[in-house]
Amino acid sequence: MAAFRRLIPSRFRVFPWTCTSSFILEGIGGSLRHFSDQKVLRIEDEVIEDEVEKIRREFGAAKESFFRIPHALKSMPKMNPEGIYVNKNLRLDNVQVYGFDYDYTLAHYSADVQALIYDLAKEHLVNELRYPESCLKFKYDHSFPIRGLYYDKLKGCLLKLDFFGSIEPDGCYFGRRKLRREEIIEIYGTRHIGRHQAQGLVSLMDFFCFSEACLIADIVQHFVDEKLEFDASYVYHDVNHAIQHVHRSGVAHKSIISDPQRYLVKNDSLGFGDSWRELFDVVIAKANKPDFYTSERPFRCYDINQDTLAFSKVDAFLPNKIYYHGCLKSFLEITKWHGPEVIYFGDHLFSDLRGPSKAGWRTAAIIYELENEIRIQNEDTYRFEQAKFHIIQELLGRLHATVVESQKSEAYKSLMEELNEERQTARCTMKNMFSKAFGATFLTDTGQESSFAYHIHQYADVYTSKPENFMFYPPEAWLHVPFDVKIMPHHVKVSSSLFKT
Repeated sequence: MAAFRRLIPSRFRVFPWTCTSSFILEGIGGSLRHFSDQKVLRIEDEVIEDEVEKIRREFGAAKESFFRIPHALKSMPKMNPEGIYVNKNLRLDNVQVYGFDYDYTLAHYSADVQALIYDLAKEHLVNELRYPESCLKFKYDHSFPIRGLYYDKLKGCLLKLDFFGSIEPDGCYFGRRKLRREEIIEIYGTRHIGRHQAQGLVSLMDFFCFSEACLIADIVQHFVDEKLEFDASYVYHDVNHAIQHVHRSGVAHKSIISDPQRYLVKNDSLGFGDSWRELFDVVIAKANKPDFYTSERPFRCYDINQDTLAFSKVDAFLPNKIYYHGCLKSFLEITKWHGPEVIYFGDHLFSDLRGPSKAGWRTAAIIYELENEIRIQNEDTYRFEQAKFHIIQELLGRLHATVVESQKSEAYKSLMEELNEERQTARCTMKNMFSKAFGATFLTDTGQESSFAYHIHQYADVYTSKPENFMFYPPEAWLHVPFDVKIMPHHVKVSSSLFKT
């Protein structure tokens, strides 16, 4: 059972003024006696104008306080770009086994890899799926996509969502055109994505998503420009198929191996032996995650000399060997590695970390963009705009609560316009420090957490920019959630109270 009542702004409000005239208020919306409506309205208007004027004075004082912000920021802590950030307490002395995904976790790739994947995928679309040859002219745009976007297969929009599943006002694109807020409401009815609408969304969470998001947007825009009819779901399935082909066929890896100086970022040598296999107790190739976590496929041992798979049953993992395929169930039966003694590192929250998390392992998300985003958040220029934004936000909230629709005076409208303009300027400045199209990966334009941050919070016990950061911590370290709990532990929120006199 549910009950609802629509609230209609009352014509009268009770304010804490003193008045010699006697009056009686009876019940909710009760009757007024012994004085005229005209007198009440006049007194009320005066109180509202006084409150608007008070907020205007505070706005003027706030603008004066902006000059003090740079000095106040000097006392605020800086976050470590190479730090390990903790969602769930983790004792490293309890960890006995470290497992790693390979691509974009152990292997460091340059930004040129995203353009390579984009080019190879568009060629597959044209050559194999018969997309228009004009698509070959597309160029990858490094400035456009970020990790953690969503594509709506039903409506064809590329979306950035906040922590609670609402569309970012400046983070909704149809092709390469940013939609206005009015268009978002027209398409979705509201900025909040409900459960039914969410069924049409696909998440773009890993390193491949940069190429995928950009290629989807470019194809949609091309079809719109050429006035070609298309189904938004077909675009997604075709592009996703092309991206997966580039990855699983090995065509991208062949290009990378042919020019490692261009595509690979060399790690410093750790001084171990002659072979990389000596670094690991178990090496598994072609695991085909996330199916690895749910299938019952057997392991096969790879014969390096014969370049074939052996036929003997795998019931133990031997050093310096390479194993193919397999599944989590068999892996656990063979190794007996269970529970919190294992930590697994990966860059894809769903394919890499969701399965191990459900198996009881500890999980570490590797997000390369984290370093740059923390460095930006550490800058005084970003924190200055964040402080301004929160100060203006508070004043706007108070102004909204002061006046109902029927009592919006010219003074109110003028102040509202000034506050909104100042707020929007700060908001755009913060966003453009990251990506002009979608802003930051972990943050919304207002400095709050994004939907990507929600998934990090859900599936990663800890997160950091690269596995090597663990070398800065002793092996017996206790990694704990900060005592001043925030949603994401690497965020520092600039409080407006720092600048009030």
